[in-house]
Amino acid sequence: MTSDARSAAGDSAQLPSFYSPRTAAVDAPQSRDGQPIDPLSLSSRADSPRTQPPPPSLLSPAFTPPATPGNQTPTTAGLRGIPVDSSIASGGCGSKKPRLLETLPEVQCVVRARIPTVNGTEMFLHLYTNNVDNKEHLAIVFGNHIRSESLDAPREGETELDRMIRGAYTGRLYPGRTTSGMGGPSSEAESQEEKNPNQDIPLVRIHSECYTGETAWSARCDCGEQLDEAARLMALPGNKAGGIIIYLRQEGRGIGLGEKLKAYNLQDLGSDTVEANLLLRHPADARSYGLATAMLMDLGQKDVRLLTNNPDKIRAIEGPNREIVVKERVAMVPLSWKGKGGFRSQEVEGYLKTKIEKMGHMLEMGGLS
Repeated sequence: MTSDARSAAGDSAQLPSFYSPRTAAVDAPQSRDGQPIDPLSLSSRADSPRTQPPPPSLLSPAFTPPATPGNQTPTTAGLRGIPVDSSIASGGCGSKKPRLLETLPEVQCVVRARIPTVNGTEMFLHLYTNNVDNKEHLAIVFGNHIRSESLDAPREGETELDRMIRGAYTGRLYPGRTTSGMGGPSSEAESQEEKNPNQDIPLVRIHSECYTGETAWSARCDCGEQLDEAARLMALPGNKAGGIIIYLRQEGRGIGLGEKLKAYNLQDLGSDTVEANLLLRHPADARSYGLATAMLMDLGQKDVRLLTNNPDKIRAIEGPNREIVVKERVAMVPLSWKGKGGFRSQEVEGYLKTKIEKMGHMLEMGGLS
């Protein structure tokens, strides 16, 4: 095995187990002996049409500033955040003033279940209903101490088995268990066990559904990789504060999967992601975050650390009366942005370029300026 092959194998072995194994690109150039050739080295050949090296990739460490929070993969939960304050104009929360609902939606968590994950950690999947749409939105919760008020509330006529089946229990379920532990003799000890002793602020990610990026292996966006990275950060050893991924069913920035696929065709015809939405007579971003605010409130969260590159999302998450307060913004920096795996494609680089240039997303770390 050559040193390059050993290095590639080593990089693959070092990927967190949350990430699916990455395969080599099928169209990667190869030498006569079958070994892959670095595409950047082609530009230095005499017979190459390029005379200048290509600009730094949006996915490369050359683009990601060294001071970006999360640029160095932490071994503990000590992610660095940028303090923000939406109550002042210079609070680092973006320039936009999103239209907020005057009244937050009503949400109810109808079921919760423990999910053992492929990397050995556990999380609790919460399914929510609401009074504004017919979709089932989700909260992926890391940490036993984060609980849903609407789920834990007693319901008329239900038995202890009913409570356990819908996930309103303390501790762990096991064969033969007969009580939920909610209000019973064992509830006090188990509730103490599930409390957050340090009262640290949890890490929160607001993630919008992306079927193409999460399920259909699309290289047009980095949504699937961002979801993986958020889960990895929340499952880090030593993360006592826990974490919450609010998974909203608003595909295609709110325009739906069918319209999103039309937008893909417009992109192949030369439009960027924003232009494609506008040509289809949709807003550049039609998403709403009132449901996320209401779900975080139901999960007992007042102060959060928001994992996002979009400072304008902070005010949208906080709600009309700052029902939720974002204390810090933590940058989302997936592996490919660090040059440590992930994937590359012409489409995703154009997608990221548009988000930064036209939608105000940022990576650099800064104060409240």
